[in-house]
Amino acid sequence: MPPGRVWLGGLACPVRQASTRRKRGMPVARAWQRMLSGRRLDLLDPAPLDIEIEDIAHGLAFVARWNGQTAGDYPYSVAEHSLLVEALLDLIDPKLDHRWRLAALLHDAPEYVIGDMISPVKAAVGPAYKAMDERLTAAIHIRFGLPAALPAVVKKKIKRADKISAWLEATEIAGFSRQEADRFFGAPRAADLTRFTLTPRPPMAVKSAFLARFAVLEGAVRTG
Repeated sequence: MPPGRVWLGGLACPVRQASTRRKRGMPVARAWQRMLSGRRLDLLDPAPLDIEIEDIAHGLAFVARWNGQTAGDYPYSVAEHSLLVEALLDLIDPKLDHRWRLAALLHDAPEYVIGDMISPVKAAVGPAYKAMDERLTAAIHIRFGLPAALPAVVKKKIKRADKISAWLEATEIAGFSRQEADRFFGAPRAADLTRFTLTPRPPMAVKSAFLARFAVLEGAVRTG
């Protein structure tokens, strides 16, 4: 195995990519963030070994969806949204493999360090945000034993669940009419959405719920 690499999720992964930029003589401004776990994550060249699920859960629990413009005593967090998307997959494909359910839970995981931008802002920022998101997504997937890039059919199912989630959030807590939500997110085709009640919770409660669900799904993936 080449020096400076470790095995994670069955793949050889770089321990620290920033040193590569230094060796090449490239300018290195501070592009990393210190995590509560003590890890130092390089946002431009993320290494899977620097990613911890506790950091992801904590960050996502404190990142607000809809720029915080939601009803309730607490912001509706990306962690809460991620739990909803994973749960909605049961309507779309009840027999979906647990590793793809884990991918759904982590579908917005990069936002624990780059935040959640609403779609109009993403469009204005352009491809730079998308490129950073994709690099972080690949590193997160490798860290937890998933393929860096998901199969197209899986991505499509997760995207569908994401759209249904956005429709529910928009109509229940973000002030959209059903007509507006239908226009922007598509009218949901899922048979039964009545069991999904959106009630924003305190960040630490959502963090605990996210970690608990992650433990269940990762355990299922490990045991096959």
